[in-house]
Amino acid sequence: MSTVTRAPSGGLEDPAVDPALLLADPAGAPDDVPRARRSPRDWIVDVVSFVATVAFAVGTLGEMTSRPVPPPDPLLLAELVVGLGSCVALWWRRRWPVAVAVGVTTVGALLDAGGAAILVALFTVAVHRRWPTVVAVTAVNAAAFAAYVAVRTVDGMPEPVFVSLGLALLAAVVSWGMFVRARRQLLASLRERAVRAEAEQRLRVEQARHLERSRIAREMHDVLAHRLSLLSMHAGALEFRPDAPAAEVARAAGVVRASARQALVDLRGVIGVLRDGADGEAPERPQPTLGDLPALVEELRQAGLRVQAEYRVADLGSVPAGTGRTAYRVVQEALTNVRRHAPGTVATVAVTGGPAQGLTVEVRNPAPAGGTPPALPSGGTGLIGVLERVSLAGGRLEHGWTPTGDFRVRVELPWSPATA
Repeated sequence: MSTVTRAPSGGLEDPAVDPALLLADPAGAPDDVPRARRSPRDWIVDVVSFVATVAFAVGTLGEMTSRPVPPPDPLLLAELVVGLGSCVALWWRRRWPVAVAVGVTTVGALLDAGGAAILVALFTVAVHRRWPTVVAVTAVNAAAFAAYVAVRTVDGMPEPVFVSLGLALLAAVVSWGMFVRARRQLLASLRERAVRAEAEQRLRVEQARHLERSRIAREMHDVLAHRLSLLSMHAGALEFRPDAPAAEVARAAGVVRASARQALVDLRGVIGVLRDGADGEAPERPQPTLGDLPALVEELRQAGLRVQAEYRVADLGSVPAGTGRTAYRVVQEALTNVRRHAPGTVATVAVTGGPAQGLTVEVRNPAPAGGTPPALPSGGTGLIGVLERVSLAGGRLEHGWTPTGDFRVRVELPWSPATA
């Protein structure tokens, strides 16, 4: 499928980057930086955690009251108040994870109903805080668990088994939380690298566009200098020879008019283009036109590139200089890409057109032997320069893979730009 590229109306738009992304991800935030407002995902997680811990607390109280010898009423009341209070405190675990974890652990150290809330608070600390803080809070939990084992009796299993299961549960919660934190840090790092890579790519694109515009400006400078020199010479002749024969005056005026018109046509192609070259640069060689295209193709053949060229233009040299120069550069860049990315293939160049229908240039080549058509590279700047030239000439560029497996670059140019 071909990609159609038209003249850009402005510069590249910067992607919307939310400056609160890192704050929204608590894994990368310092300990004293508060979290951003809860996201929908945070609300879902908090509601699920609250409902699960409340269900655990209610289930624990139901199990205690159904025992043959239920605990005394003061203990049941303490279980109810502390268990539900610990569940409610979890709503502030994102803002003050350490304070909530230490508080629910200290208050509910000797009770059962708040056990699930204690584990959730410990998990939050492991996710949101650095490892020294996690180790300290884990030590507080371990000490509270040791106090529970020393004071409360454990029914239904040997005490060593209960202690082993409790410590294993603490280790599993802390390990899971630290894994989640590490994963979030990795995602934040990859996101930052992606943003930086996009910024660098935009910079490379802008540099390529400026360099290409500078080259175009230098090319047009030579053409305009020639036109303006002719104009100045014939205008000077009219000034100093007012008594010249009428035929000579008419001929000089015609040259002045033709040179001025052609200078305007050439100048239209570089409106808004700034020349960044340093003063004192050596003048470049005369720029090529479409009449030089056969020589370019022959030169590439001698260099080893297999090219089939077809010219359906009555006279390549009759194409206007600006249009021919753009077409020449398009073919040059396309064949250079064929030599670089698809060596050994046969490239086909077709140039068709005329003054009525304009000029069409098409370069195509099959995929490299033994492979499938590769994806278009995103970091290349050759096609960016081609697009800049074609856009300034008022043309249209298409590039991409065709259904038959060929890569095609097609450019449609006006035969001669209209005078501005």
